[in-house]
This record gives sequence, C-alpha cells and structure tokens, in this order.
Amino acid sequence: MATQKLYAGVKLRELRGRLGLTQKAFADKLSVSLPYLNQMENNHRPVSASVVLALAQEFGFDVTELTSGDAERIVSDMREALADPVFSSATTPPVADLRLAASNAPALARAFLELHRAYRQTHERLASLDEALGREDASLRPSPWEEVRDFFHYCDNYLDAVDRAAEHFACPGGVRRDPMQAAGETLERMGVRLAYSDAPAMRAYDPESRSFTLSTRASGPTQRFQLLYQVAILTQNDLLEATLDFARFATPEARDIAKIGLANYFAGAALLPYRAFLDAARSTRHDLERLADLFGASIEQVAHRLSTMQRPGEKGIPFFFVRVDQAGTITKRHSATRLQFARFGGACPLWNVHRAFETPGRFLRQLAETPDGVKYFCLARDVSKPGGSFHAPTRRYAIGLGCEVQHAGALVYADGMDLKGRFEPIGISCRICERRDCHQRSVPPLERRLRVDPDRRDLLPYEIAD
Repeated sequence: MATQKLYAGVKLRELRGRLGLTQKAFADKLSVSLPYLNQMENNHRPVSASVVLALAQEFGFDVTELTSGDAERIVSDMREALADPVFSSATTPPVADLRLAASNAPALARAFLELHRAYRQTHERLASLDEALGREDASLRPSPWEEVRDFFHYCDNYLDAVDRAAEHFACPGGVRRDPMQAAGETLERMGVRLAYSDAPAMRAYDPESRSFTLSTRASGPTQRFQLLYQVAILTQNDLLEATLDFARFATPEARDIAKIGLANYFAGAALLPYRAFLDAARSTRHDLERLADLFGASIEQVAHRLSTMQRPGEKGIPFFFVRVDQAGTITKRHSATRLQFARFGGACPLWNVHRAFETPGRFLRQLAETPDGVKYFCLARDVSKPGGSFHAPTRRYAIGLGCEVQHAGALVYADGMDLKGRFEPIGISCRICERRDCHQRSVPPLERRLRVDPDRRDLLPYEIAD
C-alpha cells in the first residue's frame, strides 16, 4: 500500500514563526535548500522523512502535530456549509479543492464558515421576525454560544496552559490529592466559607460575604466538579483572562460564556489530572466505570475527559465524544478523530447513540464506517441526571464515545468482538452523506442529481443518480 504523502505547509510556517526564523535560517537548520522549504511551506511538495527527523532532533518538535490540527474538521464544516440549500444553484467544489483550501488557506476557509454562520443566524432571525418587530434592541448578532463552541472545536478541546495549571493544583509534586480536600483548603486560605444547602441550585457564591454554597441534592461527582469550578474562578482568573484575550471573541457575551467554559475545563482537568488519569485509563483499558470509581467522577465526566487527552508528546487514544438529548439534538461534541459532527441539527439516526435510550444502564457497542471509509469502534450509554426531589425534573441524555477501530484493542469494551466483522454505515448529515441506499435518509444529498420515477417506489421516493 502506498504511503500517504504528508503536506503540512501551515504547520511549518507556524513553527518557523514561533521560532522567529527567516526561511533561509530555517532551511539551513533543516538541511534543505531555500526553494525546497518554500515549496513545502506552500504545499507544493510533501514534507520529507529527513525533514520530519530534523524537526524532532533540531527543535524537539512533536511530529505528530504535523498530521493533527483542524484541516479535516474545516473540510467537514465546509462540506456541511456548502450543503445548505442557499448553494443549490451553485457548483459544489470537489472535496479535493476543499482540502486544498483547508491546508493552504485555513484563515480564508474559516472566514467562509464565519460568513455562512452569520447568514444562517440572519435567516433564522428573519424567520421569526414577528417576535423581533418593534423591539429597539433587536439586532443581528452572531450567537455567542456557537462562537464559544467553535473556539473549543478548533482547539481540539485541549487547552495546554489551563490543563497543566489544573494538574499542578491537583498533583503538587506529582502526588494526587483528594480534590474535595484540596479545594476546601484553598477556599479556606482565601477566606471563603464553604456551606451546604438543600436548595435546587447546584452552587452559589456570594462575593460580599465570601461564602460558597453547594447543594446537597447534587451527586458527589457534581459537587466535586462545582467546587473545583469555583477554585478556578477564584485562583486562575489571570490565566483564564489571558486565554480569553488570545481568543478575541466578538461579543462580551461570548467572552463570558467562554470564561465559564474555561473554568469548567479546569475543574474537569483537576478532577481527572492528565498524567494520573492517562496512566489509569491505560491500566484499566479505558473502563469508564472503573475510572469513575477511581477518581470520584461520573461516567460522562470520564468519557468527556478521554476526548481531551491530546497533550503534545503525551497523547492518549484519539477519541470522539458526543452527548445528545432525547430529541436527537447534539448538546456536546468534541472530536480528536477524523469523525466530525454536524454543526447544525442532529446526529446520524443509524448511530448507536440514539438506541441508548432504549436500553438504560447498558453500554451499547457498534462497529461503524463513515462515507470516507474510516472505521470506528463506537460506545453509547444513556445518562440520567435526577433533580434531587420528586418534583424536580430528571434530565436524560445519551453519550457516545469512540475511536478508530485500530485502537479498539486497547478498550475493554472491544473484548469478544470481531473487529473485522460487519461495519454499519453511518454518516454525518444527510445533506452531505453520499450513501445512495440509506433507509433512514431524511433529505437527498445536495451533491447528487435525482431521478424520480412515478411508476416505481423503493425505500425512497427518488433515486440518487451517479
């Protein structure tokens, strides 16, 4: 089988910029000619094996970063955006062109995605114009929630500085502390009084009285997480603000939401500190229930954390993680794999995450293949979040966790499965899925022409032409 050529011009330019080197100086250190480096940086030539070796030896560069990044997710996002009916009269660019744009001009590709996002929000606002008419504050602004979601999406859901700060808090000197005790001692040193209440709100902080209250209705993992969240807000403000400055959010609302997201990230990383959690994940073969017991966390927290283990030089298995509600809407999505989730709407109905609601308390396993030919091992389970009283509603979700099938042997859940068996065909979104014989298709693929035969009806009321 031919080895896939590695084009990483953007990564090379970024590294050279961080080092402050001219092309000539960079070429000398890599022992290549200046024209050759120029061609590699512009993706006219692949990165050679000798250059990969030189990057590792000369600069200590983690060469796995050459193949990571957001090119694949940009391609996926552009394909989904181009599947919007607004482009139905235009010629859809082939995937090869989208890959070139994502590799050679990622800033331009992101600008296109930003433009499409703004269009969708404008369209949705106009669709409910009757609600906005007469309001002086009605305006067409980008959604702060989506802006923050995309920030984490394009960071691979891994924030190195915040992650390391959380690990330092949880494991000073490399020794893991009890998170509740460590957080309690930290608040006490800061003069913050910790109290418990039967109130429905999970947490409440009063800056005037410097009192922090946790709800006794919340589960143990939730209490630990919320306590560590407050530690992040009170002790890591400078780090969080610096990260927010770097992100350059367009609106104050997006910045406020992102700060909560960063504090949540710190809380999760302190509850499940990187090296200790990675070692435990490997020794338990990624058994979610064992890991939850070892760290006093919930199964959802453990699954989410597994999708963030992408520290350069110490990477875990690349996982995807998703959470859906009972309507099939994606409420959380993170992926360190090539699988990318639909930015709008729900997940593919053929995916086992939807069946998890039918089998509460059980893990469902699935071998799945996406239209690009990549094969995955998928795990799904329902998650219930009781409100803590008879009258409080119970929130029900399903979580999905998975990896490419070549990593499945490192998961206890793959035991007894034929990993070379039948793979179920799944997609990302019907509008960009190229499968012609899917019995669950909701709308036709935008990139294909249709044939309609009034005298024949099969699974679909149309045929998808070549």
